[in-house]
Amino acid sequence: MALVSAKEILENARDGHYAVPAININNLEWTKAVLSTAQEMNSPILVAVSEGAGKYMTGYKTVVGMVKGMMEEMNITVPVALHLDHGSFEGAKEALAAGFTSVMFDGSHLAIDENLEKTREIVAIAHAQGASVEAEVGSIGGEEDGIIGTGELADPQECKTMADTGIDFLAAGIGNIHGKYPENWVGLSFETLDAIKQATGSIPLVLHGGSGIPEDQIKKAIDLGVSKINVNTELQLVNAAALRDFIVAGKDLEGKNYDPRKLLAPGFEAMKEAVKEKIEIFGSANKA
Repeated sequence: MALVSAKEILENARDGHYAVPAININNLEWTKAVLSTAQEMNSPILVAVSEGAGKYMTGYKTVVGMVKGMMEEMNITVPVALHLDHGSFEGAKEALAAGFTSVMFDGSHLAIDENLEKTREIVAIAHAQGASVEAEVGSIGGEEDGIIGTGELADPQECKTMADTGIDFLAAGIGNIHGKYPENWVGLSFETLDAIKQATGSIPLVLHGGSGIPEDQIKKAIDLGVSKINVNTELQLVNAAALRDFIVAGKDLEGKNYDPRKLLAPGFEAMKEAVKEKIEIFGSANKA
């Protein structure tokens, strides 16, 4: 199956009252773990790539080639969108030119008028080639590729203005953060989320910082219109933990376990389990 836009994936999730995971990838193991688990769970999926990860993998063309090739070789039949996460203005254009089928233009650090203007330009470019666009209002807490937010609450009227630019789905700050959640985190603001939903109507909403949010809050957010939930840190943590356990136990010294295909296998399996868990919690299993 060819890569698809995320628009229909998320509209189906909105109508079906579930959310689709957007899992950030960093290399071949990440990509294989995400695609194979989505196929096994019969779940639509967004394969997300930050600008930093894109550079690490040598560029967007490399990422597109890897994802497309892997989908063909593995006979992936579930809907898959290749999505740029927290893209800059130029980064979003580069990703679209390389063949990404969905992009997030993150202009949340800009003045609202400039954010709106640049978002409209990205929408025009993306829609001309059948790709989808995500935008953000109210910066998400934590750090993502150098962009730092404090977990602010988005203004519902600004969200409506952004939705009116023609974007396909909207990320809005509701107290969520990237990375690990601190012990004093007060939780998601469902009052803000409900107000954003009332202001923006039918546009699918996006929850960033999905690693570490309690399951009951995840499910309530989905009930209030969240159709896409981003997961990144959690896979990094389980992968690192599995690799650490393997080496600390001295298993890398056994036989030919220094072979990267064996050395990296525990992390790969741990990531698959994490993706499976998210698909089950978000409710997207058997929705492909």
